[in-house]
Amino acid sequence: MAPKTFWDSIQNKQNQLLDVRTPGEYGQGHIAGAFQADWNNFEQFKERTASLDKHKPLYVYCLAGSRSAAAQKWLKKEGFETVINLQGGMNAWNLEELPVEGKKEVKLITFQEFAASLPKDKTVLVDVGAEWCPPCKKMSPVVSEIAKEYEVIYVDGGSQTQLARDLKADSFPTFIAFKNGEEVKRISGACSEEALRKILE
Repeated sequence: MAPKTFWDSIQNKQNQLLDVRTPGEYGQGHIAGAFQADWNNFEQFKERTASLDKHKPLYVYCLAGSRSAAAQKWLKKEGFETVINLQGGMNAWNLEELPVEGKKEVKLITFQEFAASLPKDKTVLVDVGAEWCPPCKKMSPVVSEIAKEYEVIYVDGGSQTQLARDLKADSFPTFIAFKNGEEVKRISGACSEEALRKILE
């Protein structure tokens, strides 16, 4: 699909948008509202796209169109009903001067600052995720339920990349239970509310 038609189509918020480039490419500028799953990191790609809805249209793009074309073919084989590729990728998108959401300037938090901010007298849940991560969005209602009983600290691993590495959060979401300032248990990926509660007990 040509860039301008692609842009018009994704204005329908029922449609899903997937950036199949690397996190570094995504961070240098992406289409607003896009999830990110690196086609070149296939295990991560499978994990993240598993949380997308196969019945809703899925719009995919990369830098020039070849990675997203390969991803489109695979996604269709996996049962996604409608997968539309951006013709020419971000290169064509930028030539048309269509909107790009850039890298946000954020204050980076050191591990020492993070550790100092943890309550020393109770159990808290640290949720390391990113706005572009499909499993994180899927887990949002579950985390909201947990937040009614426990304090939840959100770490944006998309921008706080060094802190995510220091926390050894290699995949998103990663949930870490801290009791009195010390890590006790963790769990990664989409999970049930029951499984999440178990690490807090």
